[in-house]
Amino acid sequence: MAEVYDTSEFRNGLKILYDGDPFVIIEFQHVKPGKGSAFVRTRIKNLLTGRVLEPTLKSGDKVGRPDMEEKEMQYLYKEGDHFVFMDVKNYDQVHIGEEALGEGKNFLKENTNAHILFWNGRAISAEMPNTVELRVTKCDPGVRGDTVSGAMKPATLETGFTLNVPLFINEGDILKIDTRNGQYLTRVG
Repeated sequence: MAEVYDTSEFRNGLKILYDGDPFVIIEFQHVKPGKGSAFVRTRIKNLLTGRVLEPTLKSGDKVGRPDMEEKEMQYLYKEGDHFVFMDVKNYDQVHIGEEALGEGKNFLKENTNAHILFWNGRAISAEMPNTVELRVTKCDPGVRGDTVSGAMKPATLETGFTLNVPLFINEGDILKIDTRNGQYLTRVG
């Protein structure tokens, strides 16, 4: 495998090394002007800081390939401000900070599997399953007669995350939650 990518290999979601940091390509466009040489207009997001850049590269330019590894890991427990994950293949345990998990920490329940992305041996991001099932631990009862279409009320889940749910949801219900946007999908049980 080569240690660099040519601009002709660009695709959305490709992880590249730019200015010494790992980035992911959000979008790109090959441009061939009538005069001059072809170039590639790109939007890339820093995987460490979340900052978005829009560099223009000449056609044929090379960018680095980051030393990245993705592992499937299982969440075990929280210890201080770190989350302990276990590699499902070799059972090694890793402590991962809240900043690497981002919003995913709101949906972590014991024994949940996630894909953890490592750069130079350091966990930098976590990809959660698209949906998780979580129990409601605190929820005010819906008020009788308050039946406006689409009315919502706050509910606290077993992970401590609070979201808006329909009025018919009660404490103890199990809900399916979309981890990409943190919204209620349906009641499971």
